This record gives sequence, C-alpha cells and structure tokens, in this order.
Amino acid sequence: MNVLTIVGISKSYGAITALNNLSLQIRAGDIHGLLGPNGSGKTTTLGIVLGIIKPTNGTYEWFDGLPAQMARRKLGALLETPNFYPYLNADDNLSIVRHIKRSSESDFDALLDLVQLKGRRKSKFNTYSLGMKQRLAIAAAMVGDPEVLILDEPTNGLDPEGIADVRNTIIRIGDSGKTIIMASHILDEVEKMCTHVSILKQGQIIAEGLVGAILSDDLCIEIGSEDLSKLGEALANIPGIRKMDEKNGWFELMVDPDVTASEINHRLLKMGLQINHLVVRKNRLEDEFLEVIK
Repeated sequence: MNVLTIVGISKSYGAITALNNLSLQIRAGDIHGLLGPNGSGKTTTLGIVLGIIKPTNGTYEWFDGLPAQMARRKLGALLETPNFYPYLNADDNLSIVRHIKRSSESDFDALLDLVQLKGRRKSKFNTYSLGMKQRLAIAAAMVGDPEVLILDEPTNGLDPEGIADVRNTIIRIGDSGKTIIMASHILDEVEKMCTHVSILKQGQIIAEGLVGAILSDDLCIEIGSEDLSKLGEALANIPGIRKMDEKNGWFELMVDPDVTASEINHRLLKMGLQINHLVVRKNRLEDEFLEVIK
C-alpha cells in the first residue's frame, strides 16, 4: 500500500523553479529519505504534501485518496526548528500539543521513553541540549500516534552525540512499523537510517530506490605501477573493469562485484607488470551521490 503518491508536482516562485514535474510513491513501513543539496526542493516537497504550500501544477494523495482533513490526522511532522515554551517542562509542552491535536492520549510515558527523555520530563525546555530539544520535537510529532512521521533535516546543527541520539530514536520509530519520510543533505545519516532514498537535484528526482541498490556493489580499486603507460594498456585488456581514471601516480578502477583485486594483480603479473600501490574500497552513498548530481 502506498501511503503517499505524488504525480507531476511543480512549484515556481516567479522565475525560480523549486520543483519540476516531480513524481514519487512511498509505501507503508518505509523509511524514505529525500536526499539532496540545499535548494534541491526537499523542504518544498514536504511543505506541499503537508498542505502548507500550494503546488503550481500536479497532484498528490495520502492513503490512496483519503480526504485531506482525515489524512492530516494520520500525519506527524517536524519542520525546521522545534518551538516550545521555554519555561515549561516536557509534560506541559506535550500537553499543549495534545490539546492542539485534539488527541485523547492520557499520558506521555511511552513517548518520552521512546525519545529517551523520561528522566528529564520535569526539566524546563530551556535547560535541554539541542539534541534533547530535537528529540522532544519528535515526541511532539508522535502525539496522537500518527501512521506517518515527516522530518525535515532532523539532525541539522547537532553535535555527534546529538546526531547519534536522534538517529537511534528515528530507527526505533521505524522499527515499530511507522512510515517515515525524512529530508536531509547529510549523506551518512540517510545511509544509516533509511530503507529507501530519492536523490533530488534542482527540483527533480534523478535517482531513487532501495538504499542498498543506490549503494553500488561495484568495487573501487586504486592501483599503481612505476610505468603508468604500460599499466594503463594492460588494464584496458582486463575484463570486468567498468571505468578507469588516471590519478596522481595510479589509476582508480571501478570494477564488477565479481572482479577481485588479487585477480587483477595476478593478470598483471602474467603480463610482466609489478604494482607498487593497491587499495580496495567499496563505493559508499557519498560517492554515488556526488557522481549522480554532477
């Protein structure tokens, strides 16, 4: 089942095109990352599907056409900086959110336990670290037990400890069966948290799929020899090498998953070539992302 279907959405601000004919489907239970540099259209997309921004063209629907008012009751969202009353504690701030959402939730034990703030529930909001404030904001978005959680740059501006805490919170929510839609420009966080990813550039989706599929299975091999000219000629005759770029004193090879560095080394030795540099690494999302948006 698709919880969200976007068809051909465009959004323009005068001469600026924020989104250009964007289409996307997100299934129930996915943790779907919208990944892209600043200005790629991530926040605009979230604003449109939340009903905050009106698209220039195109349509979207939640839960296979559920009326907008009913659909919004199934959504929890955190956009930009969390806003709470600084001199109220977690319980009091969440009570205000409960009132706004007209939720019948009787207590917040489970929510505060989920975001690891149960021990600080009576502390004033202005005594919280940035990571704690962000986790309380996630708890607020979860008031009313929404089916879908929408997060815009949830780890932005946090220190490494805060990033890890928020990441673990999001993973726990995803493990509970909730659908999560998360916009981020932090490649490593999308890789660690998301099951699916859509890469945006200038308002268009230029790559999408399972994170494991977007992450290439190709190996990257750095290989060097004293005679680069002969090495280049030899490598050109070895099957399974998809791409070869000359660097400063060595070649960077992109090879098929079934090609090993030892096999290449063995072939080169049979050709009378000895190597003096060999490094093997697997492509990561960052390499793929930078390659895609070039």
